[in-house]
Amino acid sequence: MSGRWKRIGLLTATAALAVAAAASLANAKTDKGAGAGAAAATNLSIMGFGTNGDDVAKTRYALAEKAVGGNVDAPNGSFDDQQFLAAVAARDVPDLVYFGRDKVGTYAARGALVPLTSCIKSHKISTKQYRKAALSEVTYKSKIYAIPEFYDVRTVIVNLDVLAKANVKLADLNTKNWAKLKTAARKLYTTSGGKVSRIGFDPKLPEFFPLWAKANGADILSKDGLHPQLNSPRAVAALQYAISLINAQGGWDKFKSFRDTWDFFGKKNQVAEDQVGAWPMEQWYYNVLTANSPQVKIHALPFRARNGKVINYETGSAWAIPKGAKHQAAACTWMKTMTSTSTWMAAARNRAAVRKSQGRPYTGLSTANAVADKLIFKQTYTPINKYFDQAVKTVLDVQQHSFNIPASPASAEFQDAWQNAVNSVLTGQASPRSALNKAQKTALAAIKNAQK
Repeated sequence: MSGRWKRIGLLTATAALAVAAAASLANAKTDKGAGAGAAAATNLSIMGFGTNGDDVAKTRYALAEKAVGGNVDAPNGSFDDQQFLAAVAARDVPDLVYFGRDKVGTYAARGALVPLTSCIKSHKISTKQYRKAALSEVTYKSKIYAIPEFYDVRTVIVNLDVLAKANVKLADLNTKNWAKLKTAARKLYTTSGGKVSRIGFDPKLPEFFPLWAKANGADILSKDGLHPQLNSPRAVAALQYAISLINAQGGWDKFKSFRDTWDFFGKKNQVAEDQVGAWPMEQWYYNVLTANSPQVKIHALPFRARNGKVINYETGSAWAIPKGAKHQAAACTWMKTMTSTSTWMAAARNRAAVRKSQGRPYTGLSTANAVADKLIFKQTYTPINKYFDQAVKTVLDVQQHSFNIPASPASAEFQDAWQNAVNSVLTGQASPRSALNKAQKTALAAIKNAQK
């Protein structure tokens, strides 16, 4: 991640000049801004979303391609920042980009994306169908710059067999009570021959630092995306605690070395092999478990803040139109179709049928379209077993309690700052306080420079 964002910095100056030039060409080279309709001869070009996706991607791709009514060029491969900025500099941008919502603020601030006000109005896209947290993540200076797609929900996955062996209760893993949670982690943790043989509770660092900070009452970035709060006392205390969980289970080197041995996506995964007691994780992992080890006995716990309230750190993907795109109307049609309720339902029905034909359970889909999700689980979900049914229900319940990292003119640099800080603490190079103090200065400077 950090290397990718460093490459952004190398191209920022070139990209800034290119954006200004590209803007002057936009009206002449687009199909009337983002007006309704798309020409049949359209050669819609997409970056970050290919044709080699799973069944959900392919179903939606076919429907969107039909709606556009023209040729679609979508090379396989994920979104690449360097490639995109090079395209901006060359004034030869794709019509659409598909990337993580955490990138929207940075590119919107640099003038590399088209605000979707006209697109939403002309194509009658109802923004009310999208979850507020996801929509907030793609909104910069009160303008929407992307259409949100998938929606990640984080719950605590609990291995009930491990809890039974260690005589630990579910209530002991309530993230509201940090002292009790650490005690439970120690009881669940085991070693063999001086090495870790089971992780009791994995706090999932560095990725989930924002979740721990929020649990302790800290927002690491202001709502307007301009004021980092990485070194607030509550944020520092949250990192200190999360690190202490790892230190209580062998320390980072041993902890990570053991975790790296897990067959995470296979049949001998860490749950099936009783190599972990519990850890917070995105909802898609339940699908991994049903596909590879449907016999495991699990329980999903909502992640709770220290005040007892349920919280969910949401992230996900989005569609955006680069400034200077030639076929903006077709791009808008594509985005609307890909994220519409009817398209999501078609993908869900097909996914359920595919899983049934394979003899594999189907856990549903989690999208940024709240209307679609409600129908998906009402019309396409069928019971699996009491363990996974409980997990799916918990995921649905948690969705409404979401928070996000606000869009910022330096979203990329901000993320890089806090991740580097957490990593420096994990590797013993800095204390939580000093690391977050440094991250705070770095983030402040990045935001200030981005506003120039």
